[in-house]
Amino acid sequence: MAELTLKVGDKAPEFKATIETGEEISLSDYQGKKVVLYFYPKDNTPGCTLQACNLRDNYDTLLKEGYVVLGVSQDTEKKHQNFIKKFDLPFPLIADTDHVVHNLYGVWQEKKMYGRTYMGTVRTTFVIDEKGIIEEIIAKVKTKEHTEQILKN
Repeated sequence: MAELTLKVGDKAPEFKATIETGEEISLSDYQGKKVVLYFYPKDNTPGCTLQACNLRDNYDTLLKEGYVVLGVSQDTEKKHQNFIKKFDLPFPLIADTDHVVHNLYGVWQEKKMYGRTYMGTVRTTFVIDEKGIIEEIIAKVKTKEHTEQILKN
C-alpha cells in the first residue's frame, strides 16, 4: 500500500464537492471550525456503519469541542441519502464518485483482498484545525472507538 503524501502540519487540500442533498460545499466553507474529514469505503457495510454510528452517537460531544464532521466515500448522493436516513446520521456525506477528493488526500490506493488487487478507499481520518492545517491523521481507524481517537488530542 502506498504511503499518504500529506503530513501533520500541511495545509489541507481545498476541494469543492457535492453532498447527499446535491449542494456543493468546499473545505473553505468551514474555515474557523475544526473539521473531521473521514474517508470510508462504502455505505451500509459493517465497518463503515459502525464508524458512522460511533460519530453519530458522539456528535454532540464533537460539536461542543468545535468540530464539524464530513464523511467521504465514492457512493452516490442517493446511496448517501439512504445511509443517512437508515442510521439517522446528523452530518453531511460527500459523494466523491470521481475520486477527486480521495486523490487530493491520497486515500484512493491499490488494495489487496483475497489475492485480488483493486483500487479502493483507504479508511483514513484527517483532523483539520480552524486555519485549514492538518492537525492529525488517523490511519488506523478503530470503527467502534473513532470519536475517542479524534478527541484524544
